[in-house]
Amino acid sequence: MNENTIMPDVISAFALHLSKDERSRATIEKYVKEARAFICFLSGSPLDKPAAARWRALLIERGFSPQTVNCKLSALNSFLSFLGRSELRLRLLKLQRRLFREERRELTKQEYDRLVSAARSTGRRRLELLLETICSTGIRVSEVQYVTVEAARLGRAQVSMKGKIRLILLPKKLCKKLLSYAREKEIASGEIFLTRGGASMSRKLIWAQMKSLCAGAGVEPAKVFPHNLRHLFARCFYTACRDVAKLADLLGHSSINTTRIYLISTGAEHSRALESLRLVS
Repeated sequence: MNENTIMPDVISAFALHLSKDERSRATIEKYVKEARAFICFLSGSPLDKPAAARWRALLIERGFSPQTVNCKLSALNSFLSFLGRSELRLRLLKLQRRLFREERRELTKQEYDRLVSAARSTGRRRLELLLETICSTGIRVSEVQYVTVEAARLGRAQVSMKGKIRLILLPKKLCKKLLSYAREKEIASGEIFLTRGGASMSRKLIWAQMKSLCAGAGVEPAKVFPHNLRHLFARCFYTACRDVAKLADLLGHSSINTTRIYLISTGAEHSRALESLRLVS
């Protein structure tokens, strides 16, 4: 392949490369999407440093947030490395450390309870249990497949992803509910959260079903997505034990700095603390 052109079939090869590298399905889909967008942007023009720089400038011009731009650039850099053109990799935008979370995006415990109640009142037991499973364990949506009948019996699930193996502890009350649901659905072994056809629930399906609860629960759709349940778990656990190292272990983080991001507040607590100082007469 000419180093200044990209052949049409390279996307399939890139996807296979990511799969062999044990990237998650969601990551593969995202990286492939960004690679396709970049190829479309090139429209047959040479692949060089100026072209890559123009792509970054275009992303910024389109008004994407710095975080989103960096996600897209990370995908592009992976693609460029795969092509053997690492010298074209782009620097990510420098981001100031966030002090507070956006309040409009933070899911509260009360809102979570309303989502669970909405699923229960409409007879959607699988969705109700799925919400409780993700929120009470802090698992990623990609790890739902490891919640099995065997795991519920043991009280823990073993997750093996990206070359890492970790244990997820399942609360006793959750295990009872999981096993009861499995018996009801005649699931004797293996995954508990399955579609009617017996397939694993996809990331898109889980997202869509969670979003469908928003209106009935009176919760803003922007707050309702699987990873926000993981954030809520992190905040609740830290409030209970104030041990960031234990929380990092439960979340499967190799760096405590990553865990600290989950504990950023909206600033409301800081405001209350400032008001309590009574330094203004």
